[in-house]
Amino acid sequence: MKKILLAMLMLLFTVGYASAQGKAGIKFDKITYNFGNFSEKNAVQKCTFTFTNTGDAPLVINQAIASCGCTVPTYTKKPVAPGQKGQLTVTYNGKGKFPGHFKKAITVRSNGEPELTRVYVEGVMEEAK
Repeated sequence: MKKILLAMLMLLFTVGYASAQGKAGIKFDKITYNFGNFSEKNAVQKCTFTFTNTGDAPLVINQAIASCGCTVPTYTKKPVAPGQKGQLTVTYNGKGKFPGHFKKAITVRSNGEPELTRVYVEGVMEEAK
C-alpha cells in the first residue's frame, strides 16, 4: 500500500512540475503579405513578417521552410524573450518563372504554441514589355 501511495505521489509531483514549466507562444502580426503587381524586370521582392513571443519562456524558431525554391526565408536565430519581437524575412525571386499570380507558403517550426505556423506571400508578376 505504501508503494502505491508513494508511486501516486511521485506521479502527481512529476505532472505538477511539468505543467509549471513555462511555454513559449508565437503570434504573427499578419500571416499573408501581398506584393501586388510588379514587373518581370523587378522580379526579386522582399517582405518582413513580425512575430511576438506571447508565452512565458524563450521562443526559438527551429526552421522555416518555403514551399518552393524561388522563396527564401531568413529568421531571428537567437531565442526571443517573452513579450519581445522577432522577424521572418521572405525573399521571392521570380526570375525565370512564368508571369502571373503566385502564392507561396512558408512553414515555421518553433518551440512555441502552436509548433507549426504557415505564412504566405503572394502577388502578380507582370510580363516585361
